Amino acid sequence: MKMTSGALGLCVAAALSLGLALPSHAEVTLKIGTVLAPEDPMGQGLEKFKTDVETATSGAVKIEVFHSSQLGDTTEMIDQARAGASVGTITDVARLSSFVPSLAIMSAPFLFDTYDQADTFSLSQEYLGWGDELKEKSGLVMLASNWYQGPRHLLTQKPIAAPADLAGIRMRTIGAPIWIETIKAMGAEPTPMAWGEVYSALQLGALDAAEAQPTAITGAKLFEVVKNVTKTGHIQLVTALVVSAEAWDKIAPENQKLVRDLAVDSGRYASDLTIKLGAESLDKVAASGVAVSDVDLAPFKDAVKGVYATLNLENEARIVDQVLGR
Repeated sequence: MKMTSGALGLCVAAALSLGLALPSHAEVTLKIGTVLAPEDPMGQGLEKFKTDVETATSGAVKIEVFHSSQLGDTTEMIDQARAGASVGTITDVARLSSFVPSLAIMSAPFLFDTYDQADTFSLSQEYLGWGDELKEKSGLVMLASNWYQGPRHLLTQKPIAAPADLAGIRMRTIGAPIWIETIKAMGAEPTPMAWGEVYSALQLGALDAAEAQPTAITGAKLFEVVKNVTKTGHIQLVTALVVSAEAWDKIAPENQKLVRDLAVDSGRYASDLTIKLGAESLDKVAASGVAVSDVDLAPFKDAVKGVYATLNLENEARIVDQVLGR
């Protein structure tokens, strides 16, 4: 059957009309979860992120925030996002190094001296390139990696003055190679465990120790079940806001840029809170009767030097130094 040019034109026009009548990108709702309490700086940062994103995108992108492991542990939320659920979370970047090994450098021991250094590196072309690689290999999109949770300190039942004092101590840590190797090099026995289980494990003696940043110590009330906090700051916990790539690709490009920019902005807001509230948290811990102690860091720094070679991160460390001009 032949179609006249006039009829064909009418069909094309109708099709274009129908196409224009349908939005190219539907409204997207992202469920962002964290294992931390609502009052934690990360929780407050997520609430700001929610408000700012919904305002900037005129509701085209909606954010639902879930605190205190409501969506599961961090690993479970990452798995949900990778499976295509419209889910995201704040995660230590080392958990993502199973997809892109270079990302582990963000959690390397005694790497960053200040938050500003970490913020600068997280926005470098070198680091962002690893982020692009992450999407291809994992189905996750890294929105921002400048969400600073603070320095990780040792939480123990006995005083710690040197790595030798950690011998035989079962210490909870994050289940990523950089964390495990760091804790092992410092002298303890690394014991990966979900964050929500740490309090009861310390209380019942299933764990001897843990390591955590100040705001998390108070947020999870770990000062109730340990006797000592030793301020090693062995890892500066710089975390990333990641979401499902499948959900991300449903967001219009112009809104994607807005969301990324606001993720960085909210990360800085949360990080400023971390720095401000960290000292207050340690004061609260000390007031509870827990001994909060400084320590000579030189023996700990010496103990972990081999971690970079063990995990083939020496080149990444050089890249960090180049970006920071040191």
